[in-house]
Amino acid sequence: HVQLVESGGGSVQAGGSLRLSCTTSGFSFGGSDVGWYHQAPGNDCQLVSYITSVGSTYYKDSVKGRFTISQDRAKNTVYLQMDSLKPEDTAVYYCAVDGVAIAGTCMRDFGRWGQGTQVTVS
Repeated sequence: HVQLVESGGGSVQAGGSLRLSCTTSGFSFGGSDVGWYHQAPGNDCQLVSYITSVGSTYYKDSVKGRFTISQDRAKNTVYLQMDSLKPEDTAVYYCAVDGVAIAGTCMRDFGRWGQGTQVTVS
């Protein structure tokens, strides 16, 4: 069965940390980019961070200096370390391989997407 599986979400107080993991089942990342998106109720789907196969990274401005994306391609796993969490980080976080968001919508028919993991910061 081909799927992406996220884990590591939960509820934390402001200033706390969480580490999200994204791993594959039935396929490998190969040379694809892997990204983390988030979406809060009533808000747009936004790209939070991505990492390329050679380790180049991107972060949206609001998480720079707080979040760190990393990978272990041998284990087909990508991580998102989230530190100094803020209430505005509260959202469902999705891992996606070759994913894309258009006009605030996570385009789940493009690429491969996980089921999402809830992050709640209070």
